Amino acid sequence: MALNFIWIAFLLIAFLVSLAKLIFLQDYEIFPQIVTSVFDMSRTGFELSIYLTGVMAFWLGIMKIGEAGGIIHFFSKLIKPFFSRLFPEIPAEHPATASIIMNFSANMLGLDNAATPLGLKAMQELQELNPLKDTASNAQIMFLCLNASGLSIIPLTILIDRSVVGAANPTDVFLPILIATSASTFTALILLSIYQKINLLDKVVLSYMGGFLLFLIAIIIYFSILPQEKLLTISNVASNLIIFSVIIGFVILGVVKRVNVYEAFIDGAKDGFGIAVKIIPYLIAILVAVGAFRTSGSLDYLIHGIEKLFSLFGLNTDFVQALPTALMKPLSGSAARGMNLEVMKTFGPDSFVGRLSCTFRGAAETTFYILAVYFGSVNIKKTRYTVPVALIADFAGIVVGIFIGYLFFH
Repeated sequence: MALNFIWIAFLLIAFLVSLAKLIFLQDYEIFPQIVTSVFDMSRTGFELSIYLTGVMAFWLGIMKIGEAGGIIHFFSKLIKPFFSRLFPEIPAEHPATASIIMNFSANMLGLDNAATPLGLKAMQELQELNPLKDTASNAQIMFLCLNASGLSIIPLTILIDRSVVGAANPTDVFLPILIATSASTFTALILLSIYQKINLLDKVVLSYMGGFLLFLIAIIIYFSILPQEKLLTISNVASNLIIFSVIIGFVILGVVKRVNVYEAFIDGAKDGFGIAVKIIPYLIAILVAVGAFRTSGSLDYLIHGIEKLFSLFGLNTDFVQALPTALMKPLSGSAARGMNLEVMKTFGPDSFVGRLSCTFRGAAETTFYILAVYFGSVNIKKTRYTVPVALIADFAGIVVGIFIGYLFFH
């Protein structure tokens, strides 16, 4: 229901704003631009699905090798005490556990190409446990909201973009991004624990979360003492080395377990095509609505309205120029990246607005894209409280990002 309402709202607002521009501003180009955007976004949605087909086939093939080689059993034992409390619906040693862990790991390393196929694999496996096939289960909601909160330890693409546009210190946004995205993730976890009656004060949960927090602190300390010129190189090499090591590790484990790794890969890869076809209509629907909303100028009016509101209370509005990135990130990753680059080119990558825009971009994930694609892959129509929790988590990341931005850069 929530996605349905938002989809209708985006299209209706885009139409009304465009109509007002035509009548009052005599903007005769607005509706041709809207229609062009609709067709462009439809094509983009299909092209993304085609691209995802190949990536899906590869990663589902690798995961099939991992399953046959016994990696599921290993991951289940490693994380069972923690997952049994956050995901009580998932049985011990179920394949979904490994898929979820792999997806979270890829997201934290900033490896989007690996994260999405693994996430779709997890949704397929969670759907097998779901008694109501058209309604999101608690486990699916927990997985998606934590996924959409966008926890990223190494925001590699943002650091690279800052380097390309000439930032004096491309990695100076690393710590603010990590703090903002952690705030988003913990907000989602707290809200979900209330909805699903999960005890976050359980000693096992606290010990795992405490261990993860220590890991984050160690990462922060390590990257903060690295020479500037080495940080980007090391983070880039480390991220890709880890993911390729996982691939080779799965294959070697399969060989050790006497699995026909080639046939296992082919069996898993076949599933990727079916999943990719399923998500095409869902992906096109959300991209068309987002494209129309943006092209109509509705986003610009929203930004100006926020600026006026804060001005009425005499508050500093410097952060408003960076808000387009924050507002577009839940809607479209490519649009948020484009706006982020535009902001850095306009105001400078080392300006307050440029750095804050980068922080916003790393503070959350492409929430609507994730919900549309992941729910669409298993034909979930009733999303329950997923959208409100995910958007509140995004909002928390933005708010914390503003405070951190003023603390670090203003």
